[in-house]
Amino acid sequence: MAEVKPAARPLSPHLQIYRWSWTMAMSIAHRVTGTGLYLGTVLIAAWLIAAASGPAAYETAQAVAGSILGRLVLFGYSFVLLHHMVGGLRHFVWDTGKGYEPQTRMNMAKYSVVVSGGLTILLWIIVLAVG
Repeated sequence: MAEVKPAARPLSPHLQIYRWSWTMAMSIAHRVTGTGLYLGTVLIAAWLIAAASGPAAYETAQAVAGSILGRLVLFGYSFVLLHHMVGGLRHFVWDTGKGYEPQTRMNMAKYSVVVSGGLTILLWIIVLAVG
């Protein structure tokens, strides 16, 4: 009896086939920042619990948040929050049926990093000037 060979199955497209683009990177970044927001929410909840637990716990939480490492974490969290927001606004524009042209999509993806970085720096300038 003759041996029957299975038909060659097509390979699923993967990163070796696609050329890396800004829109791909921002799609991944949007998912990563969403996860970061979950983790940052745990920190906010811990701060609120410390505030509700009394002056000693609150002072400890404030000391941790005011340290260099704490401020770096807060800076990162604010960048993640603003980057996710800008990415959401980019998706909102697409939901209106606009911005689908290839160059427009690339520009929106590139500028989302610039805008979120600029907003983060502006936010921290205001926070440090007021506080």
